[in-house]
Amino acid sequence: MSETKSYDWQVPEYRVIFEGERKCGSCLIIPVINEGERILSLLSRIQKTDAAGKTDVIIVDGGSTDGSLEPERLKTLGVNTLILKTGPGKLSAQLLCGYAQALEKGYQGILTIDGNDKDDPAPISEMLSKLAEGYDFVQASRFIRGGVGENTPASRSLAIRLIHAPLLSLASGFHWTDTTQGFRAYSSRLLSDSRVAIFRDCFKEYELLAYLSYIAPKLGFRCVEVPGMRRYPKGQVPTKISSFRGNLNLMKVLLKTCFGCYNRRER
Repeated sequence: MSETKSYDWQVPEYRVIFEGERKCGSCLIIPVINEGERILSLLSRIQKTDAAGKTDVIIVDGGSTDGSLEPERLKTLGVNTLILKTGPGKLSAQLLCGYAQALEKGYQGILTIDGNDKDDPAPISEMLSKLAEGYDFVQASRFIRGGVGENTPASRSLAIRLIHAPLLSLASGFHWTDTTQGFRAYSSRLLSDSRVAIFRDCFKEYELLAYLSYIAPKLGFRCVEVPGMRRYPKGQVPTKISSFRGNLNLMKVLLKTCFGCYNRRER
């Protein structure tokens, strides 16, 4: 990890493959690694929503080797910026690269969506509207009225609804229903707040999603959930989390989050 000179942030090393001018006030960050046709399908779906042209798309590649991120093809699918994370770490590290780029370019609204094409991107416009209303954290949920979860593995659904979301809700003071969901929107004031302090090297793997769900309500930021649709394909589930060890690590992260282990410490 290396610190940026301007903000004393700890940001993973990354390289900008291509970068367009900022056209919108908000951006959509998509972390990917070897998503193949799934990322291309997602980008096509985004272009067909009413949010097309309202948010600049930034892809953060974790080191894909499948040839799916050919720059010229991505540009034709509306991608504004392609970043390659070259430092260590997994999802949280990728997100930090994207957040650093987004904040430095002056985006006021920063959305994220997984690159595996499981999420319907249609709620992007509603998320942007919620940010415009003054919300700082907008979470898509398949478990609230209007939300849809299709082919969600039973073990995962039960773990979210009976363990993950209830514990984070209790610890944060806000009623969350879909806490492992990566389809979200944040205000720049939340991500840049020194009390939140996301740019730290303790966020390497999957810690950042749970931490932000915990810390944002604790610090008084306005949070809200909106209905979302998350569709798993039948058969093999596209995920980077291994069944036993991965879920055990997620549980450790959840407990550390709820006990404030990732909270910023005064020096």
